[in-house]
Amino acid sequence: MDPLAFLAGAAAAAGACASLCMYVRARGAEREAARLRAELDVQRHAADHDALTGLPNRRAFYQRGAALVTDPSRHPLVAVVLDVDGFKEINDAYGHSAGDEVLVTIAQRLSVCALTGDQPGLVARLGGDEFAGLIASHGTPEEQAARLSEALSAPLRLAGQTVTVSASVGLVPVEPFAHLADAVHRADAAMYRTKSARRRPLLSHQHLVHTTIRLGRPRQTAEKDTTRPTPAS
Repeated sequence: MDPLAFLAGAAAAAGACASLCMYVRARGAEREAARLRAELDVQRHAADHDALTGLPNRRAFYQRGAALVTDPSRHPLVAVVLDVDGFKEINDAYGHSAGDEVLVTIAQRLSVCALTGDQPGLVARLGGDEFAGLIASHGTPEEQAARLSEALSAPLRLAGQTVTVSASVGLVPVEPFAHLADAVHRADAAMYRTKSARRRPLLSHQHLVHTTIRLGRPRQTAEKDTTRPTPAS
């Protein structure tokens, strides 16, 4: 065999092998980069969302909500703070898995309420059994409160029983460029005034109650809330 031909063939084979190795390494690097991007997306989602309900968490609510409040095209808005009544009794009577089911159901129903209008609002789980939202205002506050009441108080099944869980809700108008934390504080205070104004209902089989709504007043006419009321035990 011609030595030159042999060397040329060997060089071509080595070049092909090197190209193949580079291709394999490049594809491996692409797969690794895709895996890392996917892991990063999961971590980012976990950092901004509640693991149980899938809703944005407190941190994400204030980040996204600040943008909504300062966008004139998204007004008029109302701030909503919701607390499930007798949640401890639910856990005691039906177990923590049933309590989780209640939280998921409330999250879904509140999310549906936030979809009203041309642009979806923002709903979040702040922690425990407390939720918050920035929802487009439609009609009078009383009309919107009635819609929330109807949506949240629909019966649900827990451990083979049909129950209706009540919730205390604070609802206040949000002015353009208002401070989101202030609006949430006023809605929170309105919600706790509702909760403290009535005896917390005890959950029982076939026990039907209505969601209670507390309407807050606009910022310019509302009394300044200096402290957060203590909820009834």
